[in-house]
Amino acid sequence: MDTKKPTPLPPGDAWDGLRHLTRARIGIGRSGNAQRTRDVLAFQGAHALARDAVHTALDVAALRAQLAPGEEAQLVTSSAPDRPTYLRRPDLGRRLDDASRAHLHAGAWDVVFVAGDGLSAVAVQNGAVPLYHAMRGLLAGWSVAPLVIATQARVALGDDIAVAMGARMVVMMIGERPGLSVADSMGVYLTYAPYVGCPDSARNCLSNIHPHGLSIPQAADRLAWLMREARRLSLTGVGLKDAAPQHGHIRHEGVPPLEKDHGK
Repeated sequence: MDTKKPTPLPPGDAWDGLRHLTRARIGIGRSGNAQRTRDVLAFQGAHALARDAVHTALDVAALRAQLAPGEEAQLVTSSAPDRPTYLRRPDLGRRLDDASRAHLHAGAWDVVFVAGDGLSAVAVQNGAVPLYHAMRGLLAGWSVAPLVIATQARVALGDDIAVAMGARMVVMMIGERPGLSVADSMGVYLTYAPYVGCPDSARNCLSNIHPHGLSIPQAADRLAWLMREARRLSLTGVGLKDAAPQHGHIRHEGVPPLEKDHGK
């Protein structure tokens, strides 16, 4: 009879059970006095994705191709003439250029949805139209303006667009500044009675909408609740208290999230 004890398995990584709970880099291993090569390469890859997200242009044609037949979309740009200027001059990204303002269609709209590239065009490329379609299905009886696609856009550009179109409310869907754990996160800003110069405290925001964060259906349900309350109370921002079911990530604009600036 062989009484030899089996060879024990090598000890596992104590962090393995936690890594599936977060996309943060936790328990990074070492090789001697340095990080492991695979971890260094993963970090460099994430950094490259973040840089690409900031500098990659929005593919307007591909975005329009996601719309249903007959759905209209208006294209506008901010006063920032190019990407380098947009990154250096946030103020120019908050105002429409004159040509864009002139061709926007004014009407008695309850709400206008804006898909703005912000600091991650890929996030808007992937999430804006699906969210727009989900919202159209949840806003029966609302007068919804044609989708506006905005390039070189900051959050406050939505105010200028809403004023030009006569919309009572604006929903700005915009690419959030990428971090080293996610480069395709979209934020959504809701503003009731917007005006040029509107403070951030007058907005409500849903953040971290991406495949590993808040899903499109969750964001749509949350946003629809906020919009109905905004219309009932005639306000948004710090005065609109969140009493919706707690299944999403909602915050008031006065409390900025970590590692985000949402293309302001």
